[in-house]
Order: sequence, then structure tokens, then C-alpha cells
Amino acid sequence: MDGAIENAETLIARMGEAARAAASELAFASAERKHAALIAAADAVQQREGEILAANARDLAYAAEKGLSPAMVDRLTLTPARLRDIVDSLRAIAEQPDPVGRVLTEWDRPNGLHIQRVSTPLGVLGVIYESRPNVTADAGALALKSGNAVILRGGTDSIHSSAAIHDCMVLGLRAAGLPETAIQIVPIRDREAVAAMLRAQGLIDVIIPRGGKGLVGLVQREARVPVFAHLEGICHVYADGDADLDKARRVVLNAKTRRTGVCGSAECLLMDRAFYTKHGDVLIRDLLDAGVEVRAEGVLADIPGTTPARPEDFGHEFLDSIIAARLVNGVDEAIAHIRCHGSGHTESILTENDATAARFFQRLDSAILMRNASTQFADGGEFGMGAEIGIATGKMHARGPVGAEQLTSFKYLVTGDGTTRP
Repeated sequence: MDGAIENAETLIARMGEAARAAASELAFASAERKHAALIAAADAVQQREGEILAANARDLAYAAEKGLSPAMVDRLTLTPARLRDIVDSLRAIAEQPDPVGRVLTEWDRPNGLHIQRVSTPLGVLGVIYESRPNVTADAGALALKSGNAVILRGGTDSIHSSAAIHDCMVLGLRAAGLPETAIQIVPIRDREAVAAMLRAQGLIDVIIPRGGKGLVGLVQREARVPVFAHLEGICHVYADGDADLDKARRVVLNAKTRRTGVCGSAECLLMDRAFYTKHGDVLIRDLLDAGVEVRAEGVLADIPGTTPARPEDFGHEFLDSIIAARLVNGVDEAIAHIRCHGSGHTESILTENDATAARFFQRLDSAILMRNASTQFADGGEFGMGAEIGIATGKMHARGPVGAEQLTSFKYLVTGDGTTRP
């Protein structure tokens, strides 16, 4: 076996064993100790702002050498404001109710048994992510809150930033007297560490990839461990004929331009012909004026400044200042388009018609459906979860933003009184 592969396998095995031991202790750790750890971690991030930003500067220099796209650089970049967001997120997660040990439901049986379904941690999480060093804090905090140990494997381009934030998480664990191996980070750039994590049956209970299509596709193909994932964030905004123009203009512009490199960024604008008849090209003009490349089809392609769309532009995750645009004949055609080209992530309808909105909500099965709201709200923090470990678009266990509550399973507690089965 190749030495690098052997070293990666050995490293992940050692980290996995340590994580399992930590998870067995976290499973019954008190809410107060977990709260204390998160508050101490938040304080550490605040106090070490200079060190973290210096580490991030090293990663940005590396990104410049690699020629990363502006969207990827934006994901990687930390600023004082973004560090404040991390601190606020850690404190928000700390203040949430503890999701472990909750009695989800209970009932009595005629045979005398009392049965409770009680929430319990999943065990050991493996989180694999690209860029976005803030995921180090989000994933570590949500794992801790939900009583899970976690092994983090950040991107090669964010290794210094992620390590600096991870140090703060460990300081929090230490301050609360919790095992420091509850939150571990893979310290090497060797890509074989990812493969080793995907093969770590018996050590890692679930893998959560957070990154581009290439990473997520690899994980879904190769993992021998269960996966929470979304392959792509192909989000649609549909402007219905009964949409309010001012609301539509605000939402469409925000959905595309607030941050183009996040998975909640709108990648396709569907416009009802009735809307176009009433209001013309105003939504397209707004996007063009904001510097967005609009790849348009049909009559929309005749608008000066647009680019003719190719078939592959629909159903494509640009993660850039680009959007596809198409006219549709009513909500049913919009639904059909989304079913064909969507990824099951987030869709938004802009309408004042309750019946049309209800039809859109009922007949689409994306993880998140919105009305008169920007797709950029597809975020655990905006859902009141403090943060998210990712957006799950599958249909098993967790869907949508995966917060602390979604990182628990359940067990049954059955109480009898010398009860026997006839």
C-alpha cells in the first residue's frame, strides 16, 4: 500500500476511535456543559480575531496562486464582520434548547407497557467541506449541541483558517471539561483522507459533504457510510402573473446578487407571460443593471444586453453572477420546468394569489419552498437554528437546513412492571 494512503488510513482510524470515545461521553453530557463550551468557543473566536484573519490571509494568498474564481474566493474570505457572524452563531446555538433526551412522544399499551420515543445523538459525524472556513465553527457547534462527536475535513484552500477556528472550538471544550477529541479536524491536505473517511464504517455514522457538485458527487458515489447531502443548489424564482411588482423586483435582485456563490443563490428566473405583458422587461433590466449576465430564451433573448441561453443553462448551478431566464405559461408550466431542471433545494414563487401559491407548494417537493421571499433565506441561521451543517435535499431523515435537532435520531424506552408476553 502507498505510504500516503497508509498514513491517511491510519490517521482517520485513530481519529475515528477517539471520536467514538468522545461521542459516548457527549451522549449524556449536560446541557449546561455544552452551553459553557459553546460560549467559551465564541469568546475565543472574538479574542483571537487577529490570529484568525492572519491565517485567512495565508489561505487567500494560496487561493490567488491557484486562480480560484471570485465566487470561491468570496466563500473563503473572512472579515471582521464575518467573524462577528461566527461569534453570534455560536452564541445562538448555545442558547437553543438541548435537542438530546427529549421525549418526542409516549403512550401506554393495554399490556401494561409504557413506551417513550426519546431523541438521541447519531454518534460520530464526518463533515467534508470546501472553502467556507466558517463551516468549522458551524459544524463543530451543531455537532456538540446535538451530543455528537465530529471529524472535520476542510478544503485544502482553507486549511489555515479552519485550523485557527478549530483551535477556538477546542478551547471551548477544554473550558467546559468535555473531551477535546469531540471536535477534530484532519490536519493534512492529502485527498486520500477524504477517501478514508468515506470508508470508515464502524467509526463514522454519517458523512455530510458541503461543497460543489464534484465533491458531493464523489461522496455519494464512494461513501460506505450513510450520507446527508445535496448535489446542487439549482434554485428557481417564479414571477407569477399576480406578483406584486415592487416585491418581485426586490426579491429577484436579492435572490441572485446578495451572494452569488452560495447554494441558495437563484440560478433561474421563470417569468409568467402575464407578468411580462404587464411589466415588460423590468426584472431582466434590474439584473443587467446589477452586472448579472442574463442567459435568456425566446423573446427575453431580444432584450438588449442579454445573452442567448443554451439548453444546458437550464438546470445548471452557476455559483456566479449569471442567471438563466425563461418565459412560462402559468404556474403549471413553471412547476413542470422546476421538476425537470431543479435539484430539490429551494424554489420561490412571487404572487399575491393564494390559490396559485398553494398549488406551487402542493405540487413541488423541493426541500424548501418560499412565497414572496428570497431564496437566499435557505439557511439554518435564518430559520432560527443558529447555523446549519448543510442543506439536505434527500428524503430520508433530514431535509432542508440541518441543524442540531436534525442531527439526532431516537430510541425507544419501554417500562413495565414485571410484564410478560403471553
